[in-house]
Order: sequence, then structure tokens, then C-alpha cells
Amino acid sequence: MADAEKPKGKNADLPVRIASAVVMVLVAGGAIWAGGLVFSLFLLALAGGLLWEWWGLVSKIAKTPLGLIGSMLLGVVYIGWALKVVDWLWTAPHPNTFAAFLFLLTAVMVVAVDVGAYFAGRAIGGPKIAPSISPSKTWAGLFGGMTAASLVALTAITWNSETQPAAHYLIAIGFAAAVAVVAQAGDFLESWMKRRAGVKDSGHLIPGHGGLLDRLDGHLMVFALLPFIVFVPMGVTG
Repeated sequence: MADAEKPKGKNADLPVRIASAVVMVLVAGGAIWAGGLVFSLFLLALAGGLLWEWWGLVSKIAKTPLGLIGSMLLGVVYIGWALKVVDWLWTAPHPNTFAAFLFLLTAVMVVAVDVGAYFAGRAIGGPKIAPSISPSKTWAGLFGGMTAASLVALTAITWNSETQPAAHYLIAIGFAAAVAVVAQAGDFLESWMKRRAGVKDSGHLIPGHGGLLDRLDGHLMVFALLPFIVFVPMGVTG
């Protein structure tokens, strides 16, 4: 996930970031559209790349072999569970399309958080959230991300039906705020790991973005916690 301070000069990396983002959207979108075996293979390849980068970080952080094994097991559980949730939402048989809608909406919302945080952080700057972990992340960026995610959520429910109860709009905004905060937490987790490992990026696979973990840190945390954000409250409230 990206956030940034008020610009000190031109956005030299922006064209490369945009071009890489277009390629990523085409690849991921193609796998999602194809579904079935193609989507499963896409997730499997994604898991392998993410775990490889996780290994690259924890191998620099862990002080003992036991610590390294524990850190890798944690990564397998974390990354595996997040991608399992994605797989379940997109492939599980349902009497309606709610799960698939939730998957697509959540994925787009996390991207919106990223974009909103990036541009709000650059345009406004201001106080940092946790400068010792991620010096570029600002409160303005977080609220920019919340705003962008809220716009996506409100557009989605309005598109689905022109008339909605007022409570649905409040729920959409609350969901967007939760997604933004959780996505930011995922970003901070990876930033903390990179700082401990003494590296700038988790990898170099994606020009302008770094590695897969750099790009998907927010998605991983959000999808890992999505059942608790959505389905647990639904079960409690009936």
C-alpha cells in the first residue's frame, strides 16, 4: 500500500507505477474472469511469490533457526488463510452472488484506499501516524483512503439499487472505514518487517511498486480479517 508525504518535487515514479498497475489489473482481472482452474493456479502462483518474499524478510529478521521456522509458519498461515478466503468468496457455490460481490467490492476498495492515501498524503502531508515504523504514512493519507473507499462502497450499493434504506449507506461507510484501517494495519506490518530486515522493498518484481508483499500487504490483512469484519457480525445480529 502506498501513502506519501507532500511532494518535494515532480512525481517521477508515477508513470511507471501507473503502467505496472495496468499490467497487474489485466493479469489479475483475466484470472478472475477466467475463474476455475485458471483462478486457482493464479492464487497458487501468488502464494508462492508472497511466501518467497516473506522468507526473504524473515530470514533477515530471525535470530535463531527456531525463530525462522516459527516466522515462516506464521507466514504460511497468514498468507494461506487470506488467499483461502479469496478462493472461497469467488468459487464457493451460493444461492446468490453476495460472496462474489463482496470479493470484488473489497478488492476494489483496498485499491481505492491505496490510491486515496497516496494522493491525499502527497497533496496534504501533515502529521505522521507511526513515523518510527513508516515515516511516509500520514493521517491525511488514511482519511483520504477512507474517503476513496467510501465512494466505492456507496457507488456499488447505489448501482445495485437506486433506492436504499439510509442504514445501508451508513453500513457501507462503516465497512469502508474498517477496510481502510485494516489495510493500513497490513501496510504497517510489512513496513515493520522491512525496517527490521533493513530493506526498502520486499522484492523487485513490480517496477515502481517493489514486490508482491509491497503491493498486496493491505489486501492480505483485509481478506484475512474479512470473515470477522463481515460474517461474524452478521451471525451475531442474525
